Amino acid sequence: MKKLLWLDDVRNPFVMSDWLLQWSPEYHYEKDNGTHEVIWVKDYGEFVDWIQENGLPTEIGFDHDLGENIAIEMVRNGTNKKVARKIKKEAPSGFDCAKWLIDYCVEHKKGIPQFFVQSANPVGKKNIITLLNNAIKHI
Repeated sequence: MKKLLWLDDVRNPFVMSDWLLQWSPEYHYEKDNGTHEVIWVKDYGEFVDWIQENGLPTEIGFDHDLGENIAIEMVRNGTNKKVARKIKKEAPSGFDCAKWLIDYCVEHKKGIPQFFVQSANPVGKKNIITLLNNAIKHI
């Protein structure tokens, strides 16, 4: 079964199916034929944990700016918005996940899975794509 690891703190791939349709259309129809599985992880820790427990997925969708979900929850629970924004900025990004993925692939002698970047941050998106494409050339 093909597996898409969807890294995004805000965009729910199951509710906002237009995201899946745009970035990875074959997974948009996973419920119809049962041949594809989408796994939603929201932060660096969940990303690392899932791969360590399950191995590499078929494909990974990267968001760059992570931590928005944490900041929103903190504000809901009474944390000052300024404090929540600071914590969000300190959260590891999708770029950090991509760097970890490269180390994992080198250590386990695996190739980089197919990937795409659904981030709204154009600089972050370019950085992830450049990093992973360079890794593919050298692994």
